[in-house]
Amino acid sequence: MSVSASHVTLSYFDADQTVYAVRDVTLELPDTGFFGIIGPSGSGKSSLLYLLSGLKRPTAGDVQYRGRSLGSMGERERVRLRRERFGFVFQQPFLLGYLTARENLLVGAPLGDRDAPRRVDSLLADLHIDRLARRIPAHLSGGERQRLVVARAMMNEPEVIFADEPTASLDHANGRAVIDLLLRYRERGAVVVVTHDPTMLEDADRVYRLCDGAVESVHERRHPNPVV
Repeated sequence: MSVSASHVTLSYFDADQTVYAVRDVTLELPDTGFFGIIGPSGSGKSSLLYLLSGLKRPTAGDVQYRGRSLGSMGERERVRLRRERFGFVFQQPFLLGYLTARENLLVGAPLGDRDAPRRVDSLLADLHIDRLARRIPAHLSGGERQRLVVARAMMNEPEVIFADEPTASLDHANGRAVIDLLLRYRERGAVVVVTHDPTMLEDADRVYRLCDGAVESVHERRHPNPVV
């Protein structure tokens, strides 16, 4: 298993009351596949993704990556893990406005990585967005910017891609295009997508539905070739 959570809870105090963003969630994600987390606003789906990716620490319980507790790692080691093993796609693209699309991908590569230019060109071509290579973000549409962010998340060939509402600011057609790019990565690693739109998870291998911070249901999709 790539990522697992055991009875994780994330809570905070508000006016002397305990509020649960995530409540006693246990799950395991295989090494490959496309996995969805869905629920209404305030259900805790983004908070769960932040716990699984190490962006937040649980109040209780444990999150592990390949059998090792994220809680046992120091901050520097967790940053390195997120940089080298994880890829991220957020609702807002967070691109560097003064760099071209190609340069925005290159800037995320490790220092001294001589193979990075080749990987960038290959990735842009593979995702059919090589025509955008020399444009700056201001000259890209919202859908194009988000597709570029997906390419950036794939740049270092991560083992897990975490996507938090990656289609929320896009129309349906552009949102579907972004999801299709993420679906293409399911054979190479695990892709975890948080969304409020069930149509974006129609091809997911597994969908966790959250309500009030807890897993309400889990839906498995039957495959001719099961995810392992």
